[in-house]
Amino acid sequence: MQNVPQTDINNTIQILKQQGNFLSLSRTQASLFASPFSFSINHHTKVTVIAAGIISFEPEALSDKDIVLSCGIHGNETAPIEICEQLVKNILTSEIEVKQNVLFLFGNLPAMDIAERFVEENMNRLFSLEHQKLAAGQQMNDERRRAKQLEDAVEHFYLSKDQNQERERIHYDLHTAIRTSKNDKFAVYPFQNGKAWDKYQLQVLLACGINTILLSGSPTTTFSYFSVSKFNAQAFTVELGKVMPFGENNMDNFREVTSTLTRLICGIDLELKEYQPEDFLIYKVNQVINKEKTDFTLNFSADTPNFSDFPKGYVLANETGKDYRAEYEGEAIVFPNADVAIGQRALLTVIPTQI
Repeated sequence: MQNVPQTDINNTIQILKQQGNFLSLSRTQASLFASPFSFSINHHTKVTVIAAGIISFEPEALSDKDIVLSCGIHGNETAPIEICEQLVKNILTSEIEVKQNVLFLFGNLPAMDIAERFVEENMNRLFSLEHQKLAAGQQMNDERRRAKQLEDAVEHFYLSKDQNQERERIHYDLHTAIRTSKNDKFAVYPFQNGKAWDKYQLQVLLACGINTILLSGSPTTTFSYFSVSKFNAQAFTVELGKVMPFGENNMDNFREVTSTLTRLICGIDLELKEYQPEDFLIYKVNQVINKEKTDFTLNFSADTPNFSDFPKGYVLANETGKDYRAEYEGEAIVFPNADVAIGQRALLTVIPTQI
């Protein structure tokens, strides 16, 4: 890691305070963040720039929540990136003041630059140490290095706090889906390893305008599950609409998300609605369908929305030697993608449930 002269750091700090353009500088002048540095905003908030795309804010006053907001794990999922970019800007330029510890992670900067999901490998399949597991002949790549760097940042953020104090750990990993959804915004609630689903967290999601919840039934290598399994955090993969180019998102669609996240990190009462089961559409995973052959094909059109349902027995996908059928009447599809690598998930099917 190269050393950056203190004069350059001081100049960068002034630019950040005046313009709040942390993400822009991370993408265009990453060398400015080659070494970590800290500074204060008006003597009430400690800012730590950990690396390009990784920045934390800690109030000097007592707090009780450690909140991770990650985005851009896939570089073309722009709405969450723009939401987090604006939140960081608002904090740096003193438009808002955080009352809780918050770590912002802008994941795959090179993929953002080329407007692609990833450069070499899907980063959201590389967590929980999966980044270390190289196949025969496979070389370490930047996405695997970045996944480790993000894991390390989360670990330090959560574990550097006073462990004797009662603290709540939260991680919202913000994404957008490849295709449209019948339910425009939804959240994947990672496998809880035996812990009960938390209805309060669903109330928070409802305040974000998210009423569709997918309960994951097994461990995965996603970023949100990493925080659940290693740090017992309340974590979600949050899907906010459909992939759009930078600058083409209708940010009015995310007003509730931005408002709720702002209130959360600023310690303002969320004014949550009382939990009512009828407010939610809750699903559980029924089938995880992996692509095993090169001729794997989805048996529905490319513009079929997420959560579209099918009759029992319908052939959802097929490949040499196997058909994949709906096992229940009204079984629905989520995250269909026939272009994944061999061995990776090409489709989830889900059925309604309750908690």
